[in-house]
Amino acid sequence: MNYAASYAEETHITMTFSRRTFVGSIPILLAGARARAQGASTADKDWPTRPVRFIVPAAPGSAGDDVCRLVAQKLLEKFGQPFVIVNQPAAVGTLAIADLARAAPDGYTIGQISTSTNVIAKLYNPALSYDLKNFAPISLLGSSPYVLAAYPGLPAKSITELVALAKARHPPLSNAVFGTMSLGFLAAKLFEQKAGVKLNEIPYRSSAQAVLDVIAGRVDMQFSTLPPAVPLIHTGKLRALATTGAQRFATLADVPTLAESGFPGFDVALWLAMAAPEGTPPAIVAKLNSALVEILATADMRQAMLRRSFVAESSSPVGLAQRIGAEMDKWRDLVAASAGSAKP
Repeated sequence: MNYAASYAEETHITMTFSRRTFVGSIPILLAGARARAQGASTADKDWPTRPVRFIVPAAPGSAGDDVCRLVAQKLLEKFGQPFVIVNQPAAVGTLAIADLARAAPDGYTIGQISTSTNVIAKLYNPALSYDLKNFAPISLLGSSPYVLAAYPGLPAKSITELVALAKARHPPLSNAVFGTMSLGFLAAKLFEQKAGVKLNEIPYRSSAQAVLDVIAGRVDMQFSTLPPAVPLIHTGKLRALATTGAQRFATLADVPTLAESGFPGFDVALWLAMAAPEGTPPAIVAKLNSALVEILATADMRQAMLRRSFVAESSSPVGLAQRIGAEMDKWRDLVAASAGSAKP
């Protein structure tokens, strides 16, 4: 739209009215504005009156999808309307996020955003059609660290031994990477930087295949998401050397963090959150935020999330926006440094 031309045209039209006509029109204009505001306020108050589309940038059965289905069920119980999951995993979820940004801001489309889709993907590809300003943040949903998991036959039973082995090994230790523009990829790059080592990246199109190759010893290690790794660690098929979060994870309580293992400040966790298109009525955002804060605080939801290797975590809309901004600042330099070795 040519805003300058539009403004000039509106100004010209306005000035053709006589002062008397304009002043006489004010009560009518105000009455119309009040009626529209009252109508919008009533609609927002009654929301939702029909099903809500819930865009999920992950495949059915994935950890992110599983968490969103838990949340959708609780929202159905809360509001009496279905929150219909729409899975759009293509292009590492970025097409789903673009779809969310373009949706009508009427409260009937929401979506799951994450560190991967709204921070890492955007930093690697600034040309993506969406930005933080295109969304109305609602709340965090939860977070999950990665685990540095190794082939059980690898002669390293601690991070100290792994670093020593990595510095001595030629060729370098191999690291399975699912998505070389992912948070797991950056966790490995951060480890390389802090440990002063170089790993041989082995890219995979499937996280399941990556894990299978580490189990078989075809690849030495992987920064894995927790859901597929935890049961394999518990059965001894993978060796957990450290987790990447700020604190130990409850289902791997005997596994130290990298921060405990000689890398203070090492904190990498995948967070999931809920957002709506920019311009969604604040009253609807507030209703959703209040519901999520209540839902995520319940003991049964916390346990259900933990079984899926996520820690339930809510926030205010402002807190979520600040979290995204802080993550952008945190990863910007490392993304720039690793861009040459990253592939879509």
